[in-house]
Amino acid sequence: MNILELEPHMLLRLAEAPVSVLLLWLVLGIKRDLDQRIEHGDRREMDGLARTRQELTDFKLEVARTYVPLSLIRDVDQRLTEQLLRIEEKLEDLRRDGGFGR
Repeated sequence: MNILELEPHMLLRLAEAPVSVLLLWLVLGIKRDLDQRIEHGDRREMDGLARTRQELTDFKLEVARTYVPLSLIRDVDQRLTEQLLRIEEKLEDLRRDGGFGR
């Protein structure tokens, strides 16, 4: 069988086959490359997210240490306790005098 004796549509099919295989090979290569890029991008994103979370944790810790001095917290606690004790005494006085709770 001579190749020139084939019908034109068969010649076209014979020419399309290698081109189709080459096109498929190129598409698979592009897909593989994109998958790798996405994977590396996800890693970079995860690394950036982990770094941001660590920085936020460090910042919160720094704020907790330096924003309000411990002496000020103790002073406020002492003043609140004293005020609550004064209120409690006033309520006890009212109860004893009969002006409250009946």
